[in-house]
Amino acid sequence: MTLLHQIIWGSTFLGLCFVIEILFLTWCTMVIIKLEGKWSQKGVFVATAGPIAIALVFIIAIHTIQVWIWAIVWVLLEVLPDWNSAIYFSLVTFTTLGYGDIVLGEGLRIFGSFASVTGLLAFGLSTAYLVALMTRVFQENFFS
Repeated sequence: MTLLHQIIWGSTFLGLCFVIEILFLTWCTMVIIKLEGKWSQKGVFVATAGPIAIALVFIIAIHTIQVWIWAIVWVLLEVLPDWNSAIYFSLVTFTTLGYGDIVLGEGLRIFGSFASVTGLLAFGLSTAYLVALMTRVFQENFFS
């Protein structure tokens, strides 16, 4: 893959992952808003733990989907030989752990770096979402 192709395709998959993240976080917010009334009737513990638990489930799902998207790319491009290697490499890259036991060739290094950028941004957005949610939940349940 040329440098330009790596940048274009890397940006495309990064963008796809963020569309999915935005859609899921929006869906998560709608679910939390819908359940808020039921939780508040069950006491402070449920009203506090409920939104946080739902958000964590959605965030884990979002990150898992993004890791799978990158794993599918590695398999479809025949970069990695099997699903086990593709998922492992995708997860290690997404989390920026980067053990280095599987390394991409020169023609895919930039493209592969987009998987790490996806992970960095996804974790940042998910963390910001959780902080905002927890701030709101704590203010409503403990400081109002």
